[in-house]
Amino acid sequence: MTSDDVSRYIELIKDQLYFAILQQKIKSTADRHCFCIDEELAYENFYADFGPLNLAMFYRFCCKLTKKLKSITISRKRIIFYTCGDQKKQANAAYLVGSYAVMHLNMMPEEAYGLLGIPQCSNYATFSRDASFGTCMYNLGILDCLRAVHKAVQYSWLDFSKFDVVEYEHYERAENGDFNWITPGKFLAFSGPHPKSKIENGYPLHAPEAYIPYFRKHNVSTIIRLNKKMYDARRFTDSGFEHYDLFFVDGSTPNDSIVRKFISICENAKGAIAVHCKAGLGRTGTLIACYLMKHYRLTAAEAIAWIRICRPGSIIGPQQNFVEEKQNSLWADGDVFQEKMLNERENGKMAVARILSGVDDITINGNNKNKTSKKEEIELYSEEEERNNLTQGDKLRALKSKRQARSSSGSLSRLTSCIRKNPCVSSVIRSFISRCQIVVGRRFSSSRLTFFTGTAQNDLQTHGCVAS
Repeated sequence: MTSDDVSRYIELIKDQLYFAILQQKIKSTADRHCFCIDEELAYENFYADFGPLNLAMFYRFCCKLTKKLKSITISRKRIIFYTCGDQKKQANAAYLVGSYAVMHLNMMPEEAYGLLGIPQCSNYATFSRDASFGTCMYNLGILDCLRAVHKAVQYSWLDFSKFDVVEYEHYERAENGDFNWITPGKFLAFSGPHPKSKIENGYPLHAPEAYIPYFRKHNVSTIIRLNKKMYDARRFTDSGFEHYDLFFVDGSTPNDSIVRKFISICENAKGAIAVHCKAGLGRTGTLIACYLMKHYRLTAAEAIAWIRICRPGSIIGPQQNFVEEKQNSLWADGDVFQEKMLNERENGKMAVARILSGVDDITINGNNKNKTSKKEEIELYSEEEERNNLTQGDKLRALKSKRQARSSSGSLSRLTSCIRKNPCVSSVIRSFISRCQIVVGRRFSSSRLTFFTGTAQNDLQTHGCVAS
C-alpha cells in the first residue's frame, strides 16, 4: 500500500488498522486486508430509523476485528475496515469502529470521534430517526453512542467476556419473550404479557407464567407495568414477585409523580426489576433512562443511546425531548441522594427497613395497604377494547415481529447457501436445515444454534456458515 493510499484512510492503530468511507468496494492485496460489514450487519428498522446497531451486532463486529488483528496470516498487512454504503450504513460503520476504539483501544469517546473525522454538519453524523412514524424531533449523534459505550464499560454494564450473544439474540425475538437487559442484574425491559399465550396479528403474545422461570433464575424480584391492565397481577404476586402499576398513556411522557415513584421503587427493590409497557420500548425506556440519569449521571443522549443499543426502538417521539428536559433536575436529585447515602454511612445509620416515599397512591398489587378488592383487580383491559384501539405499542410490536420474520428468512438463506458451497458440512446438518425449511416455513436464525450439538456448531462455524 503506497503512501498515497494511506492518506485516504483514517489510522486507528499505527501501521495496522485503518477506517475508510469509500465510493466502491476494494479488494485485499499482498500488503493490505480489506473488509466491510455493510451487508453482513444490517439494522432492522421499525419505520425510518436506521441505528445504532444493537449489542449483538457490536459484539460480532468486535470479535471479527479482534480476530483479524490477532491473525498470524495477516499480521504484516494493514487492515482496512471500510464502508461504501449509503449515509445510514456509513453512520453505523463509524459507530462500530469508534465504539471498538473506546472499548478495546482505551480511547476516550472524543478522541475516537475526532479520529473518525466526522464534521458536526455531516449528514451521516447523527442517528436522527427514532422508531416512531412522524416528524423527527431529536438528533442522536455518533459521539453520543461512543460516550454511552464508554459509560457502559465504566459501570460494568458492557463486558463481552460475560456476554452471551446467543442468549441475547434468542430472547430479543418476539416468539421467545421479546426482552433485553439494559443494565445486567438491575433492569430488564420486556414486551407486556397477555392474559394467555397466543399469536395475534402475527405477534406472539406470552402469558405471565411464560416469564416466571427466567425471572426466578435471574433474580428478578419486581415487575413494573406502565400500560393498561392486560393480565391479573396476582399471576406474578402469587409466585412471590412484587408488582406495581404506574400507568401513563402510550406514546406520552410520565408526570413527575410517576417518575419519582418509579425511581423510588427501583431504589428499594430486593433484586432486578422487569419493566414493561405495551411493546416495552417507549414508556419503558423513558423511565429507565430517568433512573440512569439520576444514579449514574448519564446525559439524556447517553441514556437514550445506551438503551437503544441494548433494545433498538426505545424512547420515542416526545419522550426523547422529555428525557433531555429532565436531565438537570435528575442530576440534582442524584447529588442529593448520594450525599444522603454518604451521611448515613458516616453516621452508621444505614436504613434497615425498605422505605418507599409516596407509597400510598402506588398500586402495589398484592402488597400495599390500599390493596384493591378482587373485583377491582380482575377488571382488566378487555380484548375487544384492545382490538378496537390499536396503540403505538401495538404497531411497534407488529412491526418487530414482521421484521424478525424477514431477518430469519435472510439468515436461513445465507446459512443454506453456505452449506451448499461447503460439501464437508455433515449430512446430519443438511437434513436438519431441510426439515426446518419445511416445518417452520423458512423461519430460522443463527440463534437457533442452541438446538445443535457442540460438534455440529463447530462444523458450521468452521466453514463460515455462522459467526463463532
